[in-house]
Amino acid sequence: MKVRIDESWRIRLQSEFDKPYFEHLAEYVREEYAKGTVYPPAKLIFNAFDICPFDKVKVVIIGQDPYHEPGQAHGLCFSVNPGVPFPPSLKNIFKEISNDLSIPEPVDGNLERLASQGVLLLNATLTVRAHQAGSHQGKGWEEFTDKAIHALAQEREHIVYMLWGAYAQRKGEFIDRNRNLVLTSPHPSPLSAHRGFFGNKHFSRANEYLIQHGEEPIKW
Repeated sequence: MKVRIDESWRIRLQSEFDKPYFEHLAEYVREEYAKGTVYPPAKLIFNAFDICPFDKVKVVIIGQDPYHEPGQAHGLCFSVNPGVPFPPSLKNIFKEISNDLSIPEPVDGNLERLASQGVLLLNATLTVRAHQAGSHQGKGWEEFTDKAIHALAQEREHIVYMLWGAYAQRKGEFIDRNRNLVLTSPHPSPLSAHRGFFGNKHFSRANEYLIQHGEEPIKW
């Protein structure tokens, strides 16, 4: 199957595109877009990969599934389109960045500026039905995104993985801690942020690690 995705990722994931599970997934997703509203817009399903090529990845942040309300999702986890009010988890991420690095909180929730610096903002599930959180879970996306993370873990090293919450931690439990920096904490959701997301200093710790390994730090 031919899938439109950044070439650096396509050559590593083509074997997934040719598997029966992905063909079933693609057919399911096509039908969902045809019969109702699905987010993100179809052309942005692989946006995280397209903005952050395989060889440029410095940091991986794993989300669960896209925002499911109008105008929010555009293919990057936790990110929203310009001018869209910040969802609660994104507010808390910005609060921690500000406190950790002593910089002002951003005024724009579009995280493409991070993706273009090498932050892979990857949801485990890449599509969602409007107003129905988790509606496309269990259809095959999780297997596909697992393979993307495995490809990074096998070929690359000295990447920072930020695993927030139990779901992300399970998804990244195989990552070699000796070859990468794996940072874990509670999720930035208002339900859990006060139990250890605030004060985790993941952003400064990530930059320190990148500098130690000869990489440019991220301008968070």
